[in-house]
Amino acid sequence: MSIKLTGFEAGEGKHLVVLHGLFGSARNWNTVAKRLGAQYHVHALDMRNHGASPWSDDMSYAGMADDIRSYIEDNGLGQASVLGHSMGGKAAMVLALLHPELVEKLIVADIAPVAYRHTMISYVDAMRSVDLSTVTRRGEVDTQLASAVPEAPIRSFLLQNLVAENGVFSWRINLAALADRMDEITGFPTADFAAGRFDKPTLFVAGERSDYVRASHHDEIHRLFPNARIETIAGAGHWLHAEQPDRFVDIVLGFLNGEP
Repeated sequence: MSIKLTGFEAGEGKHLVVLHGLFGSARNWNTVAKRLGAQYHVHALDMRNHGASPWSDDMSYAGMADDIRSYIEDNGLGQASVLGHSMGGKAAMVLALLHPELVEKLIVADIAPVAYRHTMISYVDAMRSVDLSTVTRRGEVDTQLASAVPEAPIRSFLLQNLVAENGVFSWRINLAALADRMDEITGFPTADFAAGRFDKPTLFVAGERSDYVRASHHDEIHRLFPNARIETIAGAGHWLHAEQPDRFVDIVLGFLNGEP
């Protein structure tokens, strides 16, 4: 059963759906969405169990893809280009493979259609270990997270999911579902697409300092997406759109506008 996704829109023109990664939300894409919105009608969505979108026990990519399908159909977009980062990139790939008629062009940011050995469960555990009942200020949560998550930029990213209402703090992401389904999130349902592929224009954008898109992944990328090209942003890591937004936007717009 699909979930009604929340998010925001920017700009006018042909439709471009933007999907964030694990622990993220649509608002992570504010800066990039405004830039893309100069030429396209951007729909930046909160994925299920993230942002302001509803919660679900299901974190399968088929389920996430169905949410996006429902958004495209319910809002009368017809056909849209789809841009997804990390977890959102996997959901975008599955949408394109299951419903190619809905996707005009596909852009996948720093992820491949493969299962990964590494896991983000340590971040989920760190967030769940915080005793929010004793917290009166955001800084206290940052302090509690510091021992398990020593990297300040990562803590800052995770803390974007902390909300306060009437002085009571809570996490707006469904940590229980993310913990229970982490193997699905880090995996990819390759067996579902043994004979399937998406033949339309596809762009994979990788960060040079990231190991999420490796040379060993290229064969699988081209098997499922035979019209894919792969570009690398020099000096960028996994959060390439945040680290180098100007370069990222230039690459995306060049692809969408059909530049060689």
